[in-house]
Amino acid sequence: MSTSDSAAAGSDGLVQVNYHKYDGSLHWNLRMHRLGEDEHGIWLGLPPNSVMRKGHDREVPIAEAHVLLFPPDAWWTALFNAAPRSTEIYCDITTPPQWPSREEVTMVDLDLDVLRKRGAPGPILVDEDEFAEHRVRYGYPDEVAEAAEASARWLMDAVARGTGPFGGAHRKWLAMVDPA
Repeated sequence: MSTSDSAAAGSDGLVQVNYHKYDGSLHWNLRMHRLGEDEHGIWLGLPPNSVMRKGHDREVPIAEAHVLLFPPDAWWTALFNAAPRSTEIYCDITTPPQWPSREEVTMVDLDLDVLRKRGAPGPILVDEDEFAEHRVRYGYPDEVAEAAEASARWLMDAVARGTGPFGGAHRKWLAMVDPA
């Protein structure tokens, strides 16, 4: 990351990433380096042996380097993990990411996740039960639930076919934070 990018992303060169649940409670949160932007969106990354938190709990170590993509106006974010992590791609279905400032991005996690395990033939959709439960508990409006389900379908297809950012666009960004 260049000096000007570091200064533009905040005095310490990091961006605060805050996933919330629909009731407003803090979910996964971490600080990541702003790597840059391309036609797919804004890319943030962390080197190996970094940490994240779930809510206000203790830090959770993350052994492998990873990058996180925030596409504009999409109902998802995509995490790309370096090897040997078994999950290569992990997409959270979310409300469209909001940038209150250049130093913070926030979105609501809508439970559904699309992931692809390293070496697996295709993606899988997980947490459909949690989505159904939270849809009732938190009262997801129909348009939110429909957007989440449509995003999950789109991601299943895009990850399976390797289209868009799932065709290897993450590799150059991952190389910026992964010394391997």
